[in-house]
Amino acid sequence: HCCPCSSQMFVYVKSMFKCVHVYVEIVRLEEQRAYVMRLLDALEVTDRDKRLKVARAILYLAQGVFDECDTEVDVLHWSRHNVFLLYDMGIFTALLELLSMEIDNSQACSSAVRKPAISLADSTELRVLLSIMYLMVETIRVQTEDDRPEWKAARETFKNELGSPLYNGEPFALLLFTMVTKFCSMNAPHFPMKKVLLLLWKTILFTLGGFEELQEMKVRGRERLNLPPLPEDSIKVVRAMRAASPPASAMELIEQQQQQKRGRRSRRPLVKQDSLDTYNERDPFKNDDARDEEEDPEDTDSGIEGEVDPLDRDVIIQPPPPPPPLRPPTERVNFPKGLPWAPKVREKDIEHFLETSRNKFIGFTLGNRFNHFICVSHILCCVLCQIALLKLLLAAAPTSKAKTDSINILADVLPEEMPITVLQSMKLGIDVNRHKEIIVKAISALLLLLLKHFKLNHIYQFEIVSQHLVFANCIPLILKFFNQNIMSYISAKNSICVLDFPHCVVHEMPELTAESLEAGDSNQFCWRNLFSCINLLRILNKLTKWKHSRTMMLVVFKSAPILKRALKVKQAMMQLYVLKLLKIQTKYLGRQWRKSNMKTMSAIYQKVRHRLNDDWAYGNDIDARPWDFQAEECALRESIEKFNSRRYDRNKNGDFTPVDNCLQSVLGQRVELPEDFHYSYEMWLEREVFSQPIQWEGLLQNP
Repeated sequence: HCCPCSSQMFVYVKSMFKCVHVYVEIVRLEEQRAYVMRLLDALEVTDRDKRLKVARAILYLAQGVFDECDTEVDVLHWSRHNVFLLYDMGIFTALLELLSMEIDNSQACSSAVRKPAISLADSTELRVLLSIMYLMVETIRVQTEDDRPEWKAARETFKNELGSPLYNGEPFALLLFTMVTKFCSMNAPHFPMKKVLLLLWKTILFTLGGFEELQEMKVRGRERLNLPPLPEDSIKVVRAMRAASPPASAMELIEQQQQQKRGRRSRRPLVKQDSLDTYNERDPFKNDDARDEEEDPEDTDSGIEGEVDPLDRDVIIQPPPPPPPLRPPTERVNFPKGLPWAPKVREKDIEHFLETSRNKFIGFTLGNRFNHFICVSHILCCVLCQIALLKLLLAAAPTSKAKTDSINILADVLPEEMPITVLQSMKLGIDVNRHKEIIVKAISALLLLLLKHFKLNHIYQFEIVSQHLVFANCIPLILKFFNQNIMSYISAKNSICVLDFPHCVVHEMPELTAESLEAGDSNQFCWRNLFSCINLLRILNKLTKWKHSRTMMLVVFKSAPILKRALKVKQAMMQLYVLKLLKIQTKYLGRQWRKSNMKTMSAIYQKVRHRLNDDWAYGNDIDARPWDFQAEECALRESIEKFNSRRYDRNKNGDFTPVDNCLQSVLGQRVELPEDFHYSYEMWLEREVFSQPIQWEGLLQNP
């Protein structure tokens, strides 16, 4: 400290240590690259067992070399570091070649078809390859604050590669769709569908973008077409909503009636719908003693398989708030005024309003003054296998019954030897249920994402995909899914926390007992199942919105009691999409239903968007007419086929052929002339050309 140069010496030594540290990191990175290069060379061996051993080594790197880490943070850090290194070294392309080989392996497919029972052993190499690719796609897709500049560049490059036809002339997602189709057609029953669907979902999410990217694309598209900006962001509005209390149970109504008969007023005060007891209810599992009071007797039979437990439970899907501070009795709680949505209006609604007003007050009609313009965009060449996805969704639904001819989605979860102890049986049961839940989550998210992107890209893309889903019985399938004890599904505990990665590889593994497995985790609800339910409800909304015949399908399948039971889940977003589905069919359910379901009607009024001349609550809309499902769907298909023929068919209709105004190209065309033309063409020229006066001034005027 006495030396005047001590501070300078300290800075010098510190800089030297920093240089040494950087050098060590460079040396380590070069060693890592050399090791990955040796693994990449070893992937090209012909021996299948050696190839699998090398693939497992790459999977260990992608998982963060957990055996050398002390904390979960270290595992995640090295996993991210290694994944970007593996991508930089070309590992993903090599894995894709191996995956293509496994897909085209006819010997493995025929062997799996002949087997009476398929287990984990039949898909070992496929599961290793898909696990590595899933880790690479998901890790590179997610951005973090401490990303290096080269990682950001790698993310954009990888995104462009996945969305481009660089892999055997087709995008990577189309290859995964091919795996789904082969599995559902029973040609490859050993394919691990859970991993395929998860990788497919994340690939679509990465290449096309999620809901936030969709919102940005909408804003940019409206700016490009000089349209007014969106009034609000739907997701932000829904997040700010509060969950409403579900309709009262029958026992509560009976108790109120008995108290009124005894001359006493009901103890239950009347409160506003938006200030119901979401935050005041402390018991999240308060049992109802009977069915909803608002269900009519004729609605008890829904016409769809599956029984519903009448003892549904109210679940508050919100973290418990801190107790409110004490305040004077005179202070009132201030809630936001007004409805959450800005009203919307369709062009059809304006036309109908103007025509009705003219006819009523003036006595004449003007007709259609609006020019219907279709924005033409490039149609994607991605052919969906919607029926295959719906087959998987049906097989994974909790209400589905096991059938001999149904597809086996448990091929990648069942072990070679079945469990022999109670503990092993319980663990396998939890794994099977979790396996089904993940499949439902991936399919629902994938379908919703594709529908939203198709609708943004071109409305006819969305319409043709939606029609395929409707023809594949997607509407009754989703209703069948919700025709269960939805409370039990939302609060399912099909997970073992101590076995979650990376917790299971870092911490000491406790002894599993039947009691600990039965207790499950400490969460009151399962975010995975809630996410799936919201996605399915949004898909159902998209399929039925502005479609009269499909709305009538909801009425025919008696969806109202099924959807009303879903309102018991106290989560604002899920309640919103349930109320939307109830709103579009309210005018077809009859006056008595509306009269006995006033609380549900009030919730619809307060939470769902209103539109011009929106008389959903009265049942006197012009669309309340006899419906013909086949005629409406055929008309929609005819419009789509006309558009495709006019836009893409080589043999175009002459009425829609554009006029060629180029003099050189017109004179250069070869025209078939009749045989006697050279005898009479001079007379034709004299009569049709030379004898006709030409209005030269008319050519100079604007047409």
